[in-house]
Amino acid sequence: MILILLPHSDYDPTESSVPWQAMCRAGIEVRFATPLGAPAYADPRLVEHGFGLLNPMLMTRDSDLQSYNAMLADAHFRQPLAYADVDPEQFEGLLVPGGHAEGMRSLLESDEAKRIVLHFFKAGKPVASVCHGPLLLARTLDPDSGRSVLHGRKVTALLSTTMELAAWLITAPWLGRYYRTYPQTVESEIKAALASPKDFSQGPPALLRDSATKPGRGFVVRDGNLLTARWPGDCHRLAAEWIKMLRPTPSL
Repeated sequence: MILILLPHSDYDPTESSVPWQAMCRAGIEVRFATPLGAPAYADPRLVEHGFGLLNPMLMTRDSDLQSYNAMLADAHFRQPLAYADVDPEQFEGLLVPGGHAEGMRSLLESDEAKRIVLHFFKAGKPVASVCHGPLLLARTLDPDSGRSVLHGRKVTALLSTTMELAAWLITAPWLGRYYRTYPQTVESEIKAALASPKDFSQGPPALLRDSATKPGRGFVVRDGNLLTARWPGDCHRLAAEWIKMLRPTPSL
């Protein structure tokens, strides 16, 4: 059984529902947890409002919105656990999606969420995360070392220049700081938590989003039981690699 951590609102619909759907199709049980145990819904700008002329670049694709709508109908989505009620011993793996709107702070700054993350790293269980999600991992400290659980790991996440800052600059005239969750970029904060900035991989230029039929367009970094990706355009690749981690092919 796999746990997906969601904030109280404002997460990315692709980064949550595409891996969720892949797990369901693979016969893997999935449960959800939110800050207070209430159903959590994705960033409405990514689901409904859009970005006008910038929709082809920034808006969630119709096929991924279909995955999100299917997730909303799931009984476990409608009855999530509260973070404080999660017993991580009951779960085999953890998925932490991202998002950049204000509601994401309820996940990224949660001590209870960090408690859950710490268990999975200390137990060596599979963890997958994308976009802003790895910020939660970077902020989770191992009490034995005093360092982030990402220290010594190789990762990726939302890129500063070509993703986070670029999206902010082109939308700031009417959306203000919508794309700036924190003053420090995701990439810079995560690099500070690593053993070396070289452990952060930017990957190839993200010119095209991946898809169910073309997952190879996406980019992920796997380091043991940790799997990370950069943005919604990597999530079909993330989902495919995640299923391989959870259900490895038996050796002949």
